[in-house]
Amino acid sequence: MRKIGLNYLIIAVFAISAAFTSCDKNKDDDNNGNGNGNGNGNGNTETGIVINGVTWATRNLDKPGTFTAHSEDAGMFYQWNRKTGWSNSDPLVNHEGGNTWDTSIPEGDNWTKASDPCPQGWRVPTREELQSLRDAGSEWTTLNGVNGRYFGSGEQRVFFPAAGGRNYSDGTLDEVGNDGYYWSGTPNPGYSELAYYMYFYDGTANMRSYYRSYGFSVRCVKE
Repeated sequence: MRKIGLNYLIIAVFAISAAFTSCDKNKDDDNNGNGNGNGNGNGNTETGIVINGVTWATRNLDKPGTFTAHSEDAGMFYQWNRKTGWSNSDPLVNHEGGNTWDTSIPEGDNWTKASDPCPQGWRVPTREELQSLRDAGSEWTTLNGVNGRYFGSGEQRVFFPAAGGRNYSDGTLDEVGNDGYYWSGTPNPGYSELAYYMYFYDGTANMRSYYRSYGFSVRCVKE
């Protein structure tokens, strides 16, 4: 009887341990913002979420070639067609340690491969891809205390934090926690100083073009 009782005790301990492990995993999935394990982990490991035929990274771009650790992390800001990442909070500093904001207008007919800061196998999205994501539907929400929007529906959705941006004229921070600004790689053909981006706040999400020297977030798509 004692031997049988000991066996039952061992089984019970393993069962309780498994239950706690499962709870911890569910907690991690909740923190990911999508429940698939993509939004929390290594800065270069990313499988993405497919929405309207486009595979979107579940995290913002951090320093060049690296994703943020979590879906709600702001990452770094980038000027259009430039590979320099800028801090999402003050003091103003880039990923190489510089602190002089470049006010010149970036040139180019598109965001070139050489200037693309996304990790290998990923790239800056086009205007059409961002428009397709916007058309997939979205809702304003808060993830782990960070304001932003979910785009997509059901299991096929991604969280974009309202990280704000840096002003084109001097690099000062704008609308952190209130608005999200995400670059496309598509220029405005009628105005050489402008390029298209997606913006959102608690009321809506839409597309427009603005000065290329503005510092916006980047959300990469799979090549």
